[in-house]
Amino acid sequence: MPDRARFPLKFSASVLSADFSRLGAVVREVEAVGIDMLHFDVMDGRFVPNISFGALIQRAVRDLTSLPFDTHLMIVEPERYLEDFLTAGSNLISVHVETCPHLHRTLQMIRSGGAKPSVVVNPSTPVTAIEPVLTEVDQVLVMSVNPGFSAQQFIAGVLPKVEQLRLIREARQLNFDIEIDGGINPQTAPLAVAAGVNVLVSASSLFRKDKPLSESLAELKRAVGA
Repeated sequence: MPDRARFPLKFSASVLSADFSRLGAVVREVEAVGIDMLHFDVMDGRFVPNISFGALIQRAVRDLTSLPFDTHLMIVEPERYLEDFLTAGSNLISVHVETCPHLHRTLQMIRSGGAKPSVVVNPSTPVTAIEPVLTEVDQVLVMSVNPGFSAQQFIAGVLPKVEQLRLIREARQLNFDIEIDGGINPQTAPLAVAAGVNVLVSASSLFRKDKPLSESLAELKRAVGA
């Protein structure tokens, strides 16, 4: 288990499953119920088989909340679009190791632009692929589904990777958060937290038609003892 004093448990709500016809109201509700961050899943239809939205959506709601924007770029050539997301209010930007041939430089660009850099690994990508940049990031995002769609089934096989990251962090006295995204619900969240995750991204299990957001969040928090 991670040191909760250094790595407090945080909840990031992915707007991918929100009602976009009332996005402004949803953003205000997310802040009101006590969620820690807003997660924006940006997809380009090239790196992942889906298209979601761009910086325009972030810019449209930036003035409606003081919550940090947790921007996940599931796109090729993310360095071309960093400035757009930085000016749209991103506080943390995650890029995939699989899309960044010059990963170190891309992470430096994020930090020099005023946001926290984060690196992402897909379920089949080993931790060794990102070890060289662990000193450069504020967060590592472990995908627990193959990126591209919401409401997928959690891939439990990524949990040893989370444990490996936690052990590396302890051994090298590093300070990055470990975030997980994909299939996170009251059943899978405790497994992730036990492995070492301290930032939980949730979409479809938070934004539900059968219960209000406040109840969905309370259910998730109870599951992990928060």
